[in-house]
Amino acid sequence: MKKMTMMQHFSELRSRILWTLAVFVIAFGFGWFVAPFVQEFLTAPLIAVWGDAQLIYTGLTDGLMVQLSLAMLVALLITTPVALFEIWQFIAPGLHKKERRFVVPIFVLSPILFLAGAAFAFYALLPFVFQFFIELNTAAPVPAVIMPAVRNYLTFSIDMLKVFGIAFQLPLVMVLLNRAGVLSRARVIRFRRYAIIFIVIAAAVLTPPDIVSQVLLALPMWLLFEASIWFMKK
Repeated sequence: MKKMTMMQHFSELRSRILWTLAVFVIAFGFGWFVAPFVQEFLTAPLIAVWGDAQLIYTGLTDGLMVQLSLAMLVALLITTPVALFEIWQFIAPGLHKKERRFVVPIFVLSPILFLAGAAFAFYALLPFVFQFFIELNTAAPVPAVIMPAVRNYLTFSIDMLKVFGIAFQLPLVMVLLNRAGVLSRARVIRFRRYAIIFIVIAAAVLTPPDIVSQVLLALPMWLLFEASIWFMKK
């Protein structure tokens, strides 16, 4: 393997950063074009349980801010795999074979687990949560018209996708800590009951205040925790 000077390393890093930024700019332009379709897609769980849903803009700049935020979201989704690939290409030549076996799962499995968690939230959690809030608001003793603000709705929905995407990283983190010799399988089994309590508390804090969404987060996290123990070395 050809050795590189410090300046050559900085030059390579600079070119990879510039390439990633160029991809981000192009992806942002694409995101600006597809933002209305993304907004329609993110609104689908609400429409599914409330066919007469009406969202409102509460300010003159709301349309612009929604367009910008959704374009940014699309750009990040497109750019993240490119950025991970560029990071891997930069650090891989300096890693030993054993170190590569440790790092590769992070780059490969982390995005997959994040998307799996976001998909679970989108298709399983959000319809239940929206149904709960609609029934709660319509059952109020004072007649009310439900018209959620667009920005509030999108912020809430995207935040829930992020929470579940991050929560689904649990098995990857546990297995990698185990492989690194930091976390033993026996210790995890010994503290299992406390881990389950922590999962329940985390689900209660990270989700809306209804039992359905809390269970829908706590249950998969517990299953992922048990699966992590299965893949850990003794």
